[in-house]
Amino acid sequence: MPPCASHHLRIDLDRQQLTLLTGEQTLASWPVSTARNGPGEQIGSGCTPRGHHRIRLRIGANAPANTVFIGRRPSGEIWTPELAHRHPERDWILTRILWLTGSEPGRNRGGQCDTLRRFIYIHGTPDDQPMGTPGSHGCIRMHNHHLIELFEQVNNGTPVEIVCGNTAPAKASR
Repeated sequence: MPPCASHHLRIDLDRQQLTLLTGEQTLASWPVSTARNGPGEQIGSGCTPRGHHRIRLRIGANAPANTVFIGRRPSGEIWTPELAHRHPERDWILTRILWLTGSEPGRNRGGQCDTLRRFIYIHGTPDDQPMGTPGSHGCIRMHNHHLIELFEQVNNGTPVEIVCGNTAPAKASR
């Protein structure tokens, strides 16, 4: 399915689920892994920021699955269990990156709560990593094949809403 201007994303931190919507219609849904430290907006917190965001940049179009990114650039490596064994300290950012920017000044944009400056992404992770449970350092992790599917359906500027599950659904800001 090609990207559509009416698509938006909703990430539910309690359910550990990312949903692709057009209007109120669900197009697809995938399990994710968000921050081990829970929700929060402060720089250095290791938390996943809440509220309205947008995809600032799509990085990695056409890169092979399991491409390793360091500093948002392909490192020239392809993730394998052997590579992971040689570098156990790495927080693997694989396959694609959807870099988020906050849309709410004082909540997730600017000052000590700026999502973009915190380098919060939706990104790939090794397929042996569990989904459905918090485990990241603040980003939203997805299995690579799910991320590739999502990447092809969103554009720079696609709205993203990050909520806790008990929050009533809200329309993403346009």
